[in-house]
Amino acid sequence: MRWPSMLAIYFLFWAFSVFLVLPFGIRTADEAGIERVPGQAESAPHEFRMGRTALRVTIVATIGFAIFLLNYHFGWVTPRSLDFYGLWNESAS
Repeated sequence: MRWPSMLAIYFLFWAFSVFLVLPFGIRTADEAGIERVPGQAESAPHEFRMGRTALRVTIVATIGFAIFLLNYHFGWVTPRSLDFYGLWNESAS
Protein backbone atom coordinates (compact mmCIF):
# COMPACT_ATOMS: atom_id res chain seq x y z
CA MET A 1 0.00 0.00 0.00
CA ARG A 2 1.38 3.41 -0.93
CA TRP A 3 1.82 6.15 1.65
CA PRO A 4 -0.87 8.54 0.29
CA SER A 5 -3.43 5.75 0.63
CA MET A 6 -2.20 5.00 4.14
CA LEU A 7 -2.47 8.66 5.08
CA ALA A 8 -6.01 8.93 3.72
CA ILE A 9 -7.11 5.78 5.56
CA TYR A 10 -5.49 7.01 8.79
CA PHE A 11 -7.38 10.30 8.44
CA LEU A 12 -10.64 8.34 8.10
CA PHE A 13 -9.80 6.33 11.22
CA TRP A 14 -9.05 9.60 13.04
CA ALA A 15 -12.34 11.21 11.95
CA PHE A 16 -14.39 8.16 12.99
CA SER A 17 -12.54 7.93 16.30
CA VAL A 18 -13.71 11.42 17.23
CA PHE A 19 -17.26 10.11 17.53
CA LEU A 20 -16.08 7.20 19.69
CA VAL A 21 -14.07 9.35 22.09
CA LEU A 22 -16.23 12.47 22.52
CA PRO A 23 -18.81 11.06 24.96
CA PHE A 24 -16.20 9.85 27.47
CA GLY A 25 -14.95 12.06 30.30
CA ILE A 26 -17.57 14.78 29.82
CA ARG A 27 -19.16 16.33 32.91
CA THR A 28 -22.19 18.60 32.85
CA ALA A 29 -22.46 21.76 34.92
CA ASP A 30 -24.69 19.95 37.42
CA GLU A 31 -22.13 17.14 37.83
CA ALA A 32 -19.33 19.67 38.26
CA GLY A 33 -21.32 21.60 40.87
CA ILE A 34 -21.40 24.94 39.06
CA GLU A 35 -24.27 27.08 37.82
CA ARG A 36 -25.37 26.89 34.24
CA VAL A 37 -25.19 29.88 31.95
CA PRO A 38 -28.67 31.17 31.03
CA GLY A 39 -29.82 29.36 27.88
CA GLN A 40 -27.34 26.51 28.34
CA ALA A 41 -28.68 22.99 27.73
CA GLU A 42 -28.67 20.64 30.71
CA SER A 43 -26.57 18.12 28.79
CA ALA A 44 -23.91 20.62 27.66
CA PRO A 45 -20.40 20.00 29.01
CA HIS A 46 -19.16 22.61 31.44
CA GLU A 47 -15.62 22.45 30.04
CA PHE A 48 -14.14 21.10 26.81
CA ARG A 49 -10.44 20.28 26.61
CA MET A 50 -9.47 20.16 22.96
CA GLY A 51 -5.89 18.96 23.52
CA ARG A 52 -6.88 16.05 25.74
CA THR A 53 -9.61 15.00 23.32
CA ALA A 54 -7.25 15.21 20.32
CA LEU A 55 -4.69 13.06 22.16
CA ARG A 56 -7.28 10.42 23.03
CA VAL A 57 -8.60 10.40 19.45
CA THR A 58 -5.07 10.05 18.07
CA ILE A 59 -4.36 7.08 20.35
CA VAL A 60 -7.61 5.30 19.41
CA ALA A 61 -7.12 6.02 15.68
CA THR A 62 -3.51 4.81 15.75
CA ILE A 63 -4.47 1.53 17.42
CA GLY A 64 -7.32 1.00 14.96
CA PHE A 65 -5.14 1.84 11.98
CA ALA A 66 -2.36 -0.48 13.20
CA ILE A 67 -4.85 -3.35 13.41
CA PHE A 68 -6.12 -2.48 9.91
CA LEU A 69 -2.59 -2.36 8.50
CA LEU A 70 -1.63 -5.68 10.11
CA ASN A 71 -4.78 -7.26 8.69
CA TYR A 72 -3.95 -5.81 5.26
CA HIS A 73 -0.47 -7.29 5.43
CA PHE A 74 -1.28 -10.71 6.92
CA GLY A 75 -4.81 -11.18 5.53
CA TRP A 76 -6.52 -12.34 8.74
CA VAL A 77 -9.99 -11.18 7.65
CA THR A 78 -10.76 -11.36 3.94
CA PRO A 79 -13.98 -10.94 1.92
CA ARG A 80 -14.22 -14.74 1.67
CA SER A 81 -14.11 -15.09 5.46
CA LEU A 82 -17.03 -12.66 5.77
CA ASP A 83 -19.18 -14.53 3.22
CA PHE A 84 -21.71 -16.06 5.62
CA TYR A 85 -24.26 -16.96 2.94
CA GLY A 86 -21.98 -18.64 0.40
CA LEU A 87 -22.51 -15.95 -2.25
CA TRP A 88 -18.79 -15.69 -3.07
CA ASN A 89 -18.74 -19.15 -4.66
CA GLU A 90 -21.93 -18.53 -6.66
CA SER A 91 -20.67 -15.32 -8.23
CA ALA A 92 -17.37 -16.94 -9.25
CA SER A 93 -19.07 -19.57 -11.41
